[in-house]
Amino acid sequence: MDLKHKHSVKLNYGHYMPILGFGTYAPKVVPTSQAEEATKLAIDAGFRHIDSAYTCNNEEEIGRAIRSKIADGTVKREDIFYTSKLWMTFLQPELVQSGLEKSLKKLQLDYVDLYLIHWPIALKVECHPYLNQSKLLEFCKLKDIVLVAYSALGSQRIVGIVDQNSPVLLDDPVLCALAKKYKRTPALIALRYQIQRGVVVLAKSYNEKRIKENMQALEFQLTSEDMKTIDDLNRNLRYTTLDIFSDNPNYPFSEEY
Repeated sequence: MDLKHKHSVKLNYGHYMPILGFGTYAPKVVPTSQAEEATKLAIDAGFRHIDSAYTCNNEEEIGRAIRSKIADGTVKREDIFYTSKLWMTFLQPELVQSGLEKSLKKLQLDYVDLYLIHWPIALKVECHPYLNQSKLLEFCKLKDIVLVAYSALGSQRIVGIVDQNSPVLLDDPVLCALAKKYKRTPALIALRYQIQRGVVVLAKSYNEKRIKENMQALEFQLTSEDMKTIDDLNRNLRYTTLDIFSDNPNYPFSEEY
């Protein structure tokens, strides 16, 4: 692999996706204006993979951030891998193009690099040490599919979506002990775990210090023994269940993977 794609995974159609991505979703209490500044900070910090969606209601701000970083010479458009998603209201085949065009209009970009179907039919898969998705990952590798992990650091404690009594992943004593060993944070241990598995991982933060810090996940290596220790943390715990969709025949979490 050439140096340009050192921290990327090759997709089955030949393009490369940076293995560490910047997630932009935030709860409604966070003003969407903050997404623009956070995305600029992320690009300045070195993130080249930006993930959002039509339903995040921040694509206008994300697009402005990307265009401003292109305008000031920080990046070229081809340096950025941008992912958007098709919302449920556009799932009919004849509406897909209009759904994409709405996102492109907000972004003021000519194209997106990846366009996924959003809830509830298909999605990125929640993946973290408490839900390591080992069987799904094995299946994806056999089929030359790249797995993208959301909630890789646990989950934002959004009332109505996440069980408020669920354990806080980054307080796990094993992750904390490994963080001390490597002189990193528990978040960096969790991110690095996914990267070494070949899983594309999304790191969400609107905090400048943490945005910069998250890029350090590319700078160190966990031993195979420590990877196995983290594997053993799996408890099949899903933070985001969205039970409101549980009666839908296509509810994704009814399946084993």
